[in-house]
Amino acid sequence: MKRTQLACNKQHNIYKPSPPAILCKMKYIVVTGGVVSGLGKGVTISSMGRMLQGCGLRVTSIKIDPYLNVDAGTMSPFEHGETYVLNDGGETDLDLGNYERFLSISLTSDHNITTGKVYRKVIGKERRGDYLGKTVQVVPHITNEIQEWIEEVAYVPVDDQGNRHWDAVDENGVNAATPSSSADEKDVRVADVCLIEVGGTVGDIESSVFLEALRQFQFRVGPSNFCLTFVSLVPIMGEEQKTKPTQHGVRDLRSVGLSPTVIFCRCKEVLEESTKNKIASFCHVDGPSCVLSVHDVNNVYHVPLLLLEQKLHRILAEKLQLSSIPKLEGRLDLTMNGLEEKATMWNLCEGSVANEKVLAMLASGQEDLDTLGGISRSMIDWARMAFKLDGFHVSVKIVIVGKYTGLQDSYLSVIKSLKHASMAVERKLDLIWVEAGHLENDFEGDSGGEEEYKAAWEKMKSADGVVVPGGFGTRGFNGKVAAAKFCRENSVPYLGICLGFQAMVVEYSRNMLGWEDANSTEFDEETKNPVVIFMPEIDKENMGGTMRLGSRNTAFTHSKHDDGSPSIAQIMYKNASVVSERHRHRYEVNPERVDAIHDAGLKFVGRDETGTRMEIAELPRSKHPYYVGCQYHPEFKSRPLNPSPPFHGLLLAACGMIDDYASNSK
Repeated sequence: MKRTQLACNKQHNIYKPSPPAILCKMKYIVVTGGVVSGLGKGVTISSMGRMLQGCGLRVTSIKIDPYLNVDAGTMSPFEHGETYVLNDGGETDLDLGNYERFLSISLTSDHNITTGKVYRKVIGKERRGDYLGKTVQVVPHITNEIQEWIEEVAYVPVDDQGNRHWDAVDENGVNAATPSSSADEKDVRVADVCLIEVGGTVGDIESSVFLEALRQFQFRVGPSNFCLTFVSLVPIMGEEQKTKPTQHGVRDLRSVGLSPTVIFCRCKEVLEESTKNKIASFCHVDGPSCVLSVHDVNNVYHVPLLLLEQKLHRILAEKLQLSSIPKLEGRLDLTMNGLEEKATMWNLCEGSVANEKVLAMLASGQEDLDTLGGISRSMIDWARMAFKLDGFHVSVKIVIVGKYTGLQDSYLSVIKSLKHASMAVERKLDLIWVEAGHLENDFEGDSGGEEEYKAAWEKMKSADGVVVPGGFGTRGFNGKVAAAKFCRENSVPYLGICLGFQAMVVEYSRNMLGWEDANSTEFDEETKNPVVIFMPEIDKENMGGTMRLGSRNTAFTHSKHDDGSPSIAQIMYKNASVVSERHRHRYEVNPERVDAIHDAGLKFVGRDETGTRMEIAELPRSKHPYYVGCQYHPEFKSRPLNPSPPFHGLLLAACGMIDDYASNSK
């Protein structure tokens, strides 16, 4: 096969080589699950990736969803949780959010493979005649398409922090193994390991085609480049850890030609040695060391440390022939009291640059860990964060006023962003849920609604801060407007996101400008004061993929308020003049009403690059400690060690720290 030169992927505007042009063969780690759904495959695969990053490897991730939907954009939050939006506008499964948050990477829509996408692509090829008259079948055409998709996407660069560059090669493969010493910004930075999560559980009819594709894929890439893992449940009944569900799950997996190298056992308690021995014996793995206990921990950030403690990195290094992976010397003791000492131990790796730096620093008596390389610094910060989080005792109460509170996964990224921000202010997050409809006056008058109405407002009155997230449909909108009014009048820190941003615009127009019927045309097309309108370029007929989606720039056009005070939103973004955030909406603030609202006091400090689309609104800090709304979704870019600025600002205000932070940011 001839090796190809670098090619530009126009869809994602990146440079990407075909797999043969890469020096190192990609390593694939697949995570499947059995027994029941919701065991935490996403957290497990993300933690595995974080562990590998701590060992100096670069990782990427793919999520396979067996449903027939092309993407998650048209799914109900009640049924599937939140729709996670990527930089390129892809509407995907919420697990891709776990990958991005844990691994600090930016994925593309192609990193979420669905049955709908695969079949649409194959049928498109058939209609064009690409199969040259062949009968198109599940095997080999669908399974081949899945394998090709995985191989292609695995080589898409997902971050810009890499330190490896490869020269392009000619058609004969010359210089295929030569690293570039003078690589420019367009050179390719690819991962060492591709993590693949198969959604659902083994045995589901809809996932069978993907398992068959992976069965073939293990031979396509070779055994030293493919590692299968299995996440299972070990329930406890009568104080005994039961292994039969895991045995049956592995049996189903082996019946389709796949045998796991590692079994992750979810259990409330630490897995007993006798349990590990039994599972290893009946499930065809190489000893009890390949049966890992993923028991309940204080917070999910301990899971990468838990896997590393059980030497998963050594198992993977042996299976995948990762000769470059640093091997910890086994001196990590999770019972140690000294946090800095414990964190430092993560970097005592044989033969690694990090190891040499740490040992040299320890020998010289230096304690400034900031001088370590990026990988070491990152892992130290991660360990510090995980253990420090356990020690927070002072609480901060944040109310989420939502429409889908019956399923908290509907707001997963919002919850994670609040947790990231609470860690930054060193407070224990106390989340309080309020159904938006329960705040409406009409709800109080309903039969049996009086108690829920009173309870909802009692929760609002106890809040240190309030978040009103996005949503669609008229139900509960007036409750969100009421929440915005309460926070504005009572100086309660407020963050409105998407629909929550539009709610604060509607509330301000009704109560401060006297436009009593002010509304969004989404809810009242006949209003005389349409302060929020349908965007003219949006398709009104088709629902899927037709919103204003993906990462777009917002410019701070009004950095100073009339009283001379700086924009608090811009302060939280470290005084940047332009920021990039992800969007998902069909409606916008009516450009014809912007000047009137702005002049009345609700300042539109951030706008799109044309200056006509409103992105950020706020009240000056002389009027309110923190009253901020944004049309975009800042929660999609929040990271554990780098919280989203609007959420960080909300928590600072809720804890009474915003003034000091603003003063120190000048």
